[in-house]
This record gives sequence, C-alpha cells and structure tokens, in this order.
Amino acid sequence: MIGVGLSALALAIWLYLLYGRGGFWRLTTLPAAPAPGRWPEIVAVVPARDEAVGVGECIASLLDPSTYPGRLDLVLVDDHSSDGTAEVARRAAALLGRAERLTVLTGKPLPAGWTGKLWAVQQGLDHARETAPGATFVLLTDADIAHDGAELRKLVAHAAAGDLQLASLMVRLHCRTWPERMLIPAFVFFFGMLYPFGWANRPRHPMAAAAGGCMLARRTALEQVGGVSQIRDALIDDCALAAKLKPLGPIWLGHAEATRSLRVYGRFREIWAMIARTAYTQLRHSPLLLLGTVLGMLLTYAVPPVYSVAPGPGTPVAALAWLAMGIAFQPLLLHYGRSPFWGFALPLIALFYLAATIGSAVDHWRGRGGRWKGRAQAAKA
Repeated sequence: MIGVGLSALALAIWLYLLYGRGGFWRLTTLPAAPAPGRWPEIVAVVPARDEAVGVGECIASLLDPSTYPGRLDLVLVDDHSSDGTAEVARRAAALLGRAERLTVLTGKPLPAGWTGKLWAVQQGLDHARETAPGATFVLLTDADIAHDGAELRKLVAHAAAGDLQLASLMVRLHCRTWPERMLIPAFVFFFGMLYPFGWANRPRHPMAAAAGGCMLARRTALEQVGGVSQIRDALIDDCALAAKLKPLGPIWLGHAEATRSLRVYGRFREIWAMIARTAYTQLRHSPLLLLGTVLGMLLTYAVPPVYSVAPGPGTPVAALAWLAMGIAFQPLLLHYGRSPFWGFALPLIALFYLAATIGSAVDHWRGRGGRWKGRAQAAKA
C-alpha cells in the first residue's frame, strides 16, 4: 500500500503542476505590439569577464545598423579580463564603422559586499547616466548573447506599448553538444517551475522573475530603485532585480525565438558547475530546505518510474504520473528540437540536477559557494 500512496501523491503533484502552477510548462512568446511612432533611445550595459570568445558577436549583433532603427549606444565594462575581451569588443564595433557607439570601461576593484557582475553593471549604469541621458530603456545583457534585431524591436515595442518596467527574454540556450542536448531543455523547464512566467507577467501576482541574458529595463524605474545597489550581493540577480521593479509597474518574461546564448557547455561537469553556482542560494542556504528539496524531488521524479516498472497496485497511478511528467516537458523539447521521448528521461535528468544542488550545498559549506570566473561569491560566513 505504500507504493499506492506514494504514486497517488506523485500524481497529485503533477496534476497540480500541470493545472495550478501558472502554466509554467507552456511557452510564453512575445505578443504582437504596434511599432512606436518614434523608436526610443536605448543604452546597453554589458558586464564582461574573460568573454573574448563570444563578445565580438554580441557587440556586432547590437551595433549592426539593421538591428535597431533608433539610437542604441553600448557600454561594456571589462571586469579584469585576461583574454583580450576589451580589444575584441572594440574591433567588432570598428568593423561595423560604429566605434563611437561603444564605450569600454576598465572595471574598478571589486568592493566588499558586491558580486563581480553586479559591480560591473553598476559602473556601466553610472557611466550611461552621463553619456546617454536621453535613453528611455537600458538593455542589460550578458557578453555571450547574440541578439536578433527583429526580436529586439519586438521586445521594445511590447515594453513601450504595455508601459512595462522590465521586459525580459529567456534566450535560446546553446543545445548542440551531447551534455547540452540531455540537460539544457530541463534547465529552462526547472527555471519555469520555480518562477512561472505566467505568474510573473500578472501585475497583481507577487511572483517576480526575469532572465539575465536579456533584460530591457525602463530607465526611470532603474534609477528609482537605485540601479542594482540594493541587490549588490545577489547571485540570482535577474529575479532579484525583477522583484525590485515589479512594485513600480508591470513586468514581462518570455521565451526567445532567435536571441541566443553563445556559451557552449561541452562537458557534464560544466553544466554541473552552472547549476551548483546558485542552487543552494535559491534554497537560502537552509539545510532544512535542502532536505525538503531532496525528498520532494525524489517523490516527484523518482517515484513515478520506480513504481511504474515495479508490478503492484500502484503501477497504473505511477504510470499516469510519469506520463503527466512527460507531457509537461513536451513544449520545451519541441522548442529545442529534441525528441519527445526525452520526456521519459526527465527522472534521470532531475536526479542530475538534484545531485548538483547537493553539490552546491557542499561547496557553500566548504567556503567555495557561488564560484564563477575564479571568484567564490557565496562563501560560508
């Protein structure tokens, strides 16, 4: 009877996730919006630390004359790179004949209490306030993102028409290597489960979320909350910024069709490190929440396949839970061009994410939490 009870509970969880969790599993794409009569001025702020591989394509995608019909200036903050990131960025702008639209700042030393990325962003915002005072929107983007001009214009039109304080895209992540093909669609799936896009997009709902690769923020709203100084130590900085801006007005988060990440994860351990960087922070560094997460993940993802293949009275119920899981995963599998049969592999994929979450806690306890580009930014106090 234990199997029946556990299977029934797992099925109840999946029915709730399908019907009561803000439709997190559905794709949320940019709605059509009329082009503004006059395209608003934008200033893009790009923090970059050892991003020579992708920064040239990022800069070119933003400064290409066909990308945006209004004025777009760009501030890149070189956060103590050792690979020539700044030179690659300058060369990309010069090749387009738009060197005057790019400013490259050399980052100042990292002060206590700040994460490296947010300190770089704040320096960029401070500079942009002086050099692009007429900008209506600030585009906060990573140095490994290739922007699609049509999608950027559509994002700006949507933000302008809806008077949004923040409009953000979950960019299409790189999904070509074997580890990526197995694990990356699930990353977006789990993010949506934690931060349902539908809830974030409801003005009266307390959920606030954004995706840091592409965030278009209204300049006045950013200044009203003091830039990023109020979230200076946040590792999940995109959602932290969304939480600051949503009380000022509506925000929006959706899935990108053509704006894409250039970052390649060729090995499983690289994706593990990406997960482990923020997973225990998401749990507020709480051992109790970690324990609850372990038990909840096992119940939600392990029970359905285990009791589906183990003959017993709980088998049909467990099989329905496994089927519901696979159905929920289908839209993102289709989005990333993966076989629908990967839906049945979600339990194994979830166990990888669970193991990385436990690894994130171990890193924190060892004083190596939040490790990124040589910095441990969530070390145990």
